[in-house]
Amino acid sequence: MSIFSSHNFSGEKALVRVDFNVPIKDGKITDDNRIRAAIPTIKKILSDGGSVILMSHWGRPLKDIEKKPNLTLADFSLKPILNHLSDLLGTQVLFAEDCTGTDAVEKAKNLKAGAVLLLENLRFYKEEEKGDKDFAEKLAKLGNVYVNDAFGTAHRAHASTAIIAQFFAPDKRMFGALMESEVIAAEEVLHNSKKPFTAIIGGAKVSDKITIIENLLDKATDIIIGGGMAYTFYKAEGGHIGNSLCEEDKLDVALALMKKADEKGVCIHLPSDSIIADKFAADANTSSANNEQIPDGWMGLDIGVMAIAEFTKVIKDSKTILWNGPMGVFEMEKFQHGTKAIADAVVAATKNGAFSLVGGGDSVAAINKFGLADKVSYVSTGGGAMLEYFEGKELPGIAAIKGK
Repeated sequence: MSIFSSHNFSGEKALVRVDFNVPIKDGKITDDNRIRAAIPTIKKILSDGGSVILMSHWGRPLKDIEKKPNLTLADFSLKPILNHLSDLLGTQVLFAEDCTGTDAVEKAKNLKAGAVLLLENLRFYKEEEKGDKDFAEKLAKLGNVYVNDAFGTAHRAHASTAIIAQFFAPDKRMFGALMESEVIAAEEVLHNSKKPFTAIIGGAKVSDKITIIENLLDKATDIIIGGGMAYTFYKAEGGHIGNSLCEEDKLDVALALMKKADEKGVCIHLPSDSIIADKFAADANTSSANNEQIPDGWMGLDIGVMAIAEFTKVIKDSKTILWNGPMGVFEMEKFQHGTKAIADAVVAATKNGAFSLVGGGDSVAAINKFGLADKVSYVSTGGGAMLEYFEGKELPGIAAIKGK
């Protein structure tokens, strides 16, 4: 496996898998973070004297067209990204109307050093998601070095993220700058964490986070649990949670996790109080309550004042912090205070020398919303991939580059 930062791309055609699956509304990109994240990789290759062939997916064209016959492949084209990408790179990006057809082959063949070519949506072909070897080989023939910079799809064994790597020699396949930094940050937390190591796990459902909590029991000293999933734990312990979110079929799981944590000497911190509401709405009436005594007809939508104080102390004493999931319904102003307070605590701990990694869609959205992304050690673009990494799973996109 070659190291991207030390590889010289002079005279090479780099086939770069990026994740340009960005939100587009009325033909306009509403969030370009994923595109911006790939720019350093592209620029490094160009500055070395290489050329770049970009491949990405966008949406789920074949599945969506099946459900809505009024849609066509044109509705899922990567063309709307072209002008913005050209502006970010300061060079006109070429476009191939296909990803393996004649147009793609010809344009890739004639690509000059310093030029960039964007291929059409990989998911126009069912072979991409099926991990088809022949399709991967056709893609591989377009370049002579393969760079995977799409950490967000590293957990998928798709043709362009996992299967394709086998067609390149070990010194001609590598992570891009973004992927390299994602893997380094994740391994820093999982394998080189300094104690105390606090994992902050939030979100709506216990079922979504069981595996990550179980895997962290062997690594963390403290696990903070917030968000809707906390009420399942309280209900399991006999608390009265009113109309708060609860997975009735996961009560035994919650108790088992608490017992396992106790046996391993890991301290699980549940929020002692909540900001409660009489309905799930921005204009709801609000109050506060102890989490064992939430009145009927009311539901917890954010952590309360006592919980914020307790969690803040734990976080500020930490040397390593992983944050995955919000503390409440932070999208509504009335219920964002807890998540904001946790973000501030993570920033304070980072300033004091802790290594902090924020991963998972909602936590990343929150840290960006509060304008604090540049004040933590690392913000992952990975979403589902980061979650699976912390669940202890081998990610196909990473394994393929490493030749496993």
